[in-house]
Formats: sequence, structure tokens, C-alpha cells
Amino acid sequence: MPRLHVCSLARIGEMVEKTGARSMVTLLSPGTEVLRPDAITAENHLNIGMSDIVVAAPGQVAPGVAHVEELIQFVRRWDRAAPMLIHCYAGVSRSTASAFITVCTLAPQRDEREIALALRRASPTATPNTRLVALADAYLGRDGRMRAAIDAIGRGVDCYEGAPFALEIA
Repeated sequence: MPRLHVCSLARIGEMVEKTGARSMVTLLSPGTEVLRPDAITAENHLNIGMSDIVVAAPGQVAPGVAHVEELIQFVRRWDRAAPMLIHCYAGVSRSTASAFITVCTLAPQRDEREIALALRRASPTATPNTRLVALADAYLGRDGRMRAAIDAIGRGVDCYEGAPFALEIA
């Protein structure tokens, strides 16, 4: 089964080439420009404009239910014929939350804590956006287990940019 790959904005071209990804999720602040690699068609690219915040703030776009719905609908349509790349600006918060949400969506039988531990093993810097995770937890009916799993792995190691990593779905 194809993997999910996670990276920063600066590494998307390199990672699409290296992994053979043909689907991509972009999670950047509204107005941040991203050049979609040629290997990713427009219909296989989801671009969600949201700020990396957990509490609403003036001038920012907080992650919302509509963002989570878009992500979940997009990953459910993914044909899994080739890998998917998920990225945000630094590859640390929005993208790692979205990778966690994607695995929880596509492998509902997997234990949330096991997925969170796999995320931590794959990325010591992963600090999933807790607002995104909480919204997805409610949307997917996981009864707080997604939030608890992310709380259990704690904050990742501080960094400017997370190293690219892969996460298995099943």
C-alpha cells in the first residue's frame, strides 16, 4: 500500500520526485503561494488555507470543521495507486496533524495511540496541531481518543523545519 509522506514547503519538489507521489495536500496560511509540481495534477491537489494556530486570533484563519471535512473527503477519494505527500510550511504541525488524521480516516481499525506512536517514531519533531486533531476526532466519532493519543506523545523536538518522513496507513 502506498505511503503518506510529510515534508515542508521547501522540500515538496524534491519529495514528489523522490517518492513518486501523485497526490498532494497543501496546508498553508491563506495567500501563501505554492507551485504545484508537474507530477501532481490539479484534481489530485488539495490546497487548504489556514493558519497554524490552535486558538482563534485576529487576522488569522483558525482550522475549522470545513477544513477537516475537505481533508477527509479528499483522502477518502485518494486511489492509493501512488503515494500522497502532505506538507505545510515547516512540516511540523499542520502536516503532521493531517497525516495522523489521514491514517485514522483510512485505517479506522487501527488504535489511535499506535498511530501516534508511529508518528513519533517517524518524526521526533512532529507537533501535530491540536485544534485540527480535536476537530477530526469529533468529526470521525473517535470519542477523544485521537486527542488523547496526540497528548500522550507530547510536543516534538523544537526545530525550524522538520525532516521529511513517511507514515504507513495500515
